[in-house]
Amino acid sequence: MTSRFRSFLLVAASAALIAGCGGVSNNKGQNPGTVGPQPAGITAVNHVVILLQENRSFDHYFGQMTAYRQANGIPINGSPATIDDESAGAFSNVSPATGASIAPYHTGSVCTEDLTPDWEPSHINFNRQNPAAASASSPMDGFVAIAFNISKVAAGLGIHMADQDGHRVMGFFDANDLNYYYFMASQFAIDDHFFAPVPSDTPANRHFLMAGTSQGFVHNGPGPGGLTAKTIFQELDSAGVSWRIYSADTSMVTFLQDFAYFNQPGVAGHVVGMGQYFADASAGKLPGVSFIEPGLHDGLSEHPSNFHSDNPSLGEPQINVQVGAQFASKVINAVMQGPSWTDTVIFFAHDEGGGTFDHVPPMSVPSPDGIKPVDLLSIDAPGDFTITASRVPNIVISPFTKKNFVSHTPMDQTAYLRFIEARWSLPTLTARDASMPDMTEFFDFTGKPWATPPTPPAQNMNGACDFTKQ
Repeated sequence: MTSRFRSFLLVAASAALIAGCGGVSNNKGQNPGTVGPQPAGITAVNHVVILLQENRSFDHYFGQMTAYRQANGIPINGSPATIDDESAGAFSNVSPATGASIAPYHTGSVCTEDLTPDWEPSHINFNRQNPAAASASSPMDGFVAIAFNISKVAAGLGIHMADQDGHRVMGFFDANDLNYYYFMASQFAIDDHFFAPVPSDTPANRHFLMAGTSQGFVHNGPGPGGLTAKTIFQELDSAGVSWRIYSADTSMVTFLQDFAYFNQPGVAGHVVGMGQYFADASAGKLPGVSFIEPGLHDGLSEHPSNFHSDNPSLGEPQINVQVGAQFASKVINAVMQGPSWTDTVIFFAHDEGGGTFDHVPPMSVPSPDGIKPVDLLSIDAPGDFTITASRVPNIVISPFTKKNFVSHTPMDQTAYLRFIEARWSLPTLTARDASMPDMTEFFDFTGKPWATPPTPPAQNMNGACDFTKQ
């Protein structure tokens, strides 16, 4: 499905729903530009690899993490020794189609018809009755309503979707579906209050990952070269720290192209293909910082499939989460099994929740630069960059990672920037990354708990892509 038609359908779904119808701030008081002292031991890290897949929420992927650990005798190293996942309490959403409450359930399909995390749908997901009041205390009651409305609008356009009541948004995967992720998350470390930065879709969140801001854009941004904010890559270049962006996309697309800095001499040469990544990992030649851009259009990103469940000719391939997880396992295993393992940190997450359910409200955060949203549509709820998006799956993988560790510290993905800044004594970019923890709580730099890495299982590939069971 073309991105233009997909965007139209999602906007129409949001507009039709409108017609028909607790986070914690973690601001340390730092100012953008501050260069603080390096945390003790952090210089043992010489390589940082960041891999963000697409559009899945914490509960949707890791909602059964407590049950998995209990069944396998895996302790929770953290205080309190709990995980705030879906099994922690009852949660449901009401479907406008039937008036019935739909509780989380184990999905029978590794493919899911598309959803949307765009600005207005995200605010409705958080607070169905009053999207403008979405906050860190929102009821999180609009996920099913948005999913239902997408199928309703699609039907009006002659597109049949298998899910007609919005139930697919409440489906979750378990440790059999995503056995590699469950193993890695329980052996290494996760944060059960880890959020995407912006209650909107991919572009704004990936811009935040690179610059700590989207300069007021909540949708697609101003286009190639239109963002003038300083990126983490400029800071790395100024400090003489090597970096690369490895693109899995066949067209070598990177979100850095949206920043003016991409057009500076030599910058584009930092973007290479995944073949180079595997060669660098095998040879122990990874740069100081590596960003992995997923294959958005070749089925590797884990993004939900296109809208038309029985006619793939309309657009992108049907996307199987196990195929995406297998790709991610290859990226991670290449470091674990290579010579760079001894001094590398891998940060794995998803860029935003994609509209899939999560029971924890967004986190309150500071506006990065005081810029208000500049591209809100007529249907969009008013708001600011002062709440995050939903929680997302995340794993911190390193020889320095504490075993079986669970953090409960609220943070968003700009904490990755804060870690990089702390490691190489770089200035913070905006008030957002300055407000984040430096993530050193995840590590034991002297004990090196995983000097010898575990042997993870091969990702299961036995799931069925069956939209009637999603």
